[in-house]
Amino acid sequence: MFKDILKSEIKKIEVGEENYPLLLKKIPNSPKILYCRGEIKKDEACLAIVGTRRYSRYGKENAFSLAKHLAMAGITIVSGLARGIDTFAHLGALEAGGRTIAVLGTGLDEKSIYPKENLKLAKKILEKGSCLLSEYPTGTPGWKENFPQRNRIISGLSLGVLVIEAKLKSGALITAKWAKIQERKLFALPGSIYSLNSNGPHFLIKKGAKLVENANDILAELKLKPFEKKEIKGKNPEQSLILKILQNGSLTIDEIIEKTNFPSQKVSTILTLMEIEDKVKNLGGNIYVIS
Repeated sequence: MFKDILKSEIKKIEVGEENYPLLLKKIPNSPKILYCRGEIKKDEACLAIVGTRRYSRYGKENAFSLAKHLAMAGITIVSGLARGIDTFAHLGALEAGGRTIAVLGTGLDEKSIYPKENLKLAKKILEKGSCLLSEYPTGTPGWKENFPQRNRIISGLSLGVLVIEAKLKSGALITAKWAKIQERKLFALPGSIYSLNSNGPHFLIKKGAKLVENANDILAELKLKPFEKKEIKGKNPEQSLILKILQNGSLTIDEIIEKTNFPSQKVSTILTLMEIEDKVKNLGGNIYVIS
């Protein structure tokens, strides 16, 4: 099934055709030809989320949750299928049952897609009715010079670009530069002053990017309907206590055990049930966050 879906038809879309994305058509150097695998919509509201491949737990949690909440508000999440922040942005959108567009700097055939570890993510994007996009034909490998050019498409498709964790010299800052050229909205998530990954977002904020703390900061700037977060209640006192201590952010299972004073087996059982009930999410490495 995996190979079959990645061998589905690659559509060729020329700039003058009806289904060519409208926003992308308006940028100065829009691609003459796009290659698409999956469903593309010419006029959907998109937001790009980009950032470092070497992410922190803070970056991972926020990329996932912001993408999820924005997708729940009807925004299509655009990113580059790279390791790290890009991956979690795509996954957050899919978790919400929303759409996501992965813009690649390679061909869209299975042999060319990069990084190889995200072939499963590429498959999931297609299975969920979203799409892979590239200006490069089948068989084009991931040459280094392809990716800065690819970044103009990420921003060009989008109403705005959100940068989450990036050093000053990074691909995410190149995307931000394209966003400025294309007159797109620019957003940045602040971080710790002691982290090099905060340098990029903090630089952008100093230059006028909108500081983002939640999805509604972005939706308000885009003049879109705010996201309404539903209150999640525990079925019993134990669940309620765990939800209460997770309100301030993600925690490892060991941290939850320490804060609740519950036995480890009990915490593990409660978290498993809460995952099934979609009250909490395991971000990987036994790090939990409220869904």
